[in-house]
Amino acid sequence: MEKLHITTHTISMEMKTGPDITDITYALTSILNESNIHTGIMNLFVTGSTGSITTIEYEPGVVSDLKRAITELAPPGQVYEHEKAWHDGNGHSHVQAALLGPSIAVPVRKGRLALGTWQQVVVINHDNGPRKRQVEITLTGIYA
Repeated sequence: MEKLHITTHTISMEMKTGPDITDITYALTSILNESNIHTGIMNLFVTGSTGSITTIEYEPGVVSDLKRAITELAPPGQVYEHEKAWHDGNGHSHVQAALLGPSIAVPVRKGRLALGTWQQVVVINHDNGPRKRQVEITLTGIYA
């Protein structure tokens, strides 16, 4: 009977004022390759209430389109109740991050992330200043 293996990792990245989008697919692939897990799931969670994670085709046009869409969904400069309480100017950042979400799960099949040909995993900083973002990774699966 095959044994289930669980590993955890944290990756960090410096990010610019939001929306800033960073491709982390290569780092995730490296973690998976080092684990020798053949079949399983990689769970990813961005810590902090003004960061999110998703998948896109990481090319300049889509990155630009996503930044514009995020800004249109919850634009800076609107009245946000958060800012009335905290006066930190980032109410929009919290709303944007909540709409996209803090976590995703990527299947692992045959030792590879089961992503589409043009699909990459990206972290987004929505905050109104540069931030160091951390992604908590839990990799669960079986060896080949």
